[in-house]
Amino acid sequence: MTIQTITIVGMDRLGVSVALALKASSLDLTLIGHDIRHELAQAARKQHQAIDKAEWNLVKAVRPADLVVMAIPAADQEETLRVIGTELKEQTVVLDMSPLKQRGVEWAQEFMQQGHYVGVQPVLSVSHLADGRSGPEAASADLFQNSLFCLMPGPYVASAAVETAVDFGKLLGAIPYFFDPAEYDNLMQSVETLPGLLAAALFHTVQSRTGWSDIRRFAGWPFALATLPLQDGVETTHLALNDKLATLTWLNQTVETLQQIQQWIYNEDAEALTKFMRALSEQRQIWLLERADNAWHTENKSAMPQTTGYTEQLLGSLFGRRGGGDR
Repeated sequence: MTIQTITIVGMDRLGVSVALALKASSLDLTLIGHDIRHELAQAARKQHQAIDKAEWNLVKAVRPADLVVMAIPAADQEETLRVIGTELKEQTVVLDMSPLKQRGVEWAQEFMQQGHYVGVQPVLSVSHLADGRSGPEAASADLFQNSLFCLMPGPYVASAAVETAVDFGKLLGAIPYFFDPAEYDNLMQSVETLPGLLAAALFHTVQSRTGWSDIRRFAGWPFALATLPLQDGVETTHLALNDKLATLTWLNQTVETLQQIQQWIYNEDAEALTKFMRALSEQRQIWLLERADNAWHTENKSAMPQTTGYTEQLLGSLFGRRGGGDR
């Protein structure tokens, strides 16, 4: 199978960065962009020069595609799969970067009459972790360099589609890493949904007090960064309710930790609180260093895939080379 046309659905930072990474490669591809906010797709073509064509109609956008990338919010995931499910070519591969992996697998089985579905999630490189920007103006071709490309294929996906997904991740500069879809969804509640809920609780606590009229004048970057997830508040709601049990489990564990901190403060136990904070600070620094190098000093639960030969397929039979190749 030769991949010549790729359609990217969603033209925020994630989708535009994927397009820029593809443009920076040596592959001869036609890139089509779609977003329900058509002005974003137009900007991706004219301003960012990330795509070759901006298509306002979703059906028309996916029909010619050999590969479709879904870079959309969880709230749009089901309807998007419903709309494109009858429009894909027989061998089209859909790489779904939406947050819900198990539900994505289920919806793909329900709505996709043909084609191949693989749930994936590119991880931002460590240099982009703290800026908090999600718009297309923050897009970058190196957004995923030396990071992970998580793959959550369903039980019935064709091996060739999985290989294509692996190759795609490597093309973005990332390293493939396999996960069970349901396990991924559970774990992601801790680092996606939980921060959003904590940001909501923090902002509500502070903003609803009478001192807010003064606090808002001098609140600085700690407060701004801690409440940053509120910019995706609707998405947080959708994710939190998707798996109520997992969300409540993480919330309960967080409440227990806060209660312990509360107890130390009440008892004026500076030694315990200082030891706790110092240990966490050190662990966070270790995490950031390991994340930067993608070199982990503990054994990973999920095994790295064997990818020998995939790059050769990527540059040969799966994709057409610029200026020739298998077309």
